[in-house]
Amino acid sequence: MTVAVEPGLWQLDQAASVVAVQQKTMWGLVTVNGTFTSVSGQGEVLADGSAQGAITVDAASLDTKHAKRDKHLRHADFFDVDSHPALTFAVQGAGLRSDDTVEVEGRLTVRGVTRPQALVARVVRADGGAVALEVEFTVDRLQFGVGGSQMGMMRGLTTVTATLRFTHAVA
Repeated sequence: MTVAVEPGLWQLDQAASVVAVQQKTMWGLVTVNGTFTSVSGQGEVLADGSAQGAITVDAASLDTKHAKRDKHLRHADFFDVDSHPALTFAVQGAGLRSDDTVEVEGRLTVRGVTRPQALVARVVRADGGAVALEVEFTVDRLQFGVGGSQMGMMRGLTTVTATLRFTHAVA
């Protein structure tokens, strides 16, 4: 696939985009999967092909299919959604590589803590009016103050996966 993305503003298609997390728990014996049901974002592709933008996730929208656990994850010892309602990934620069992947430099903000985050996204679809990207990366939740692990039950990195579809905004 040869990717050609028009310069201009691009809007995240919320209905066709998914951001999910995966965390080992119970001393690595069980994997908890969750999906954020409310994600928004936008970006701008510049004339030179580089891009910038932001993805915002409603922290309270995390759904692990277990209501009691979801309530706990919204509490102050995890995401603290009352004080920090959004998780944000601000793209400071992105550029298409020759293998139809996009190298992204950005800043991830969780619980009011912002850290640099580099990642590589794969272009899975690109046509005149839409671009779809897939990405997977890991985050050390402790670096963002996301605790809540009693007796060391949650160890290791959290895996974040996303499928993001953007549509070209018509001026």
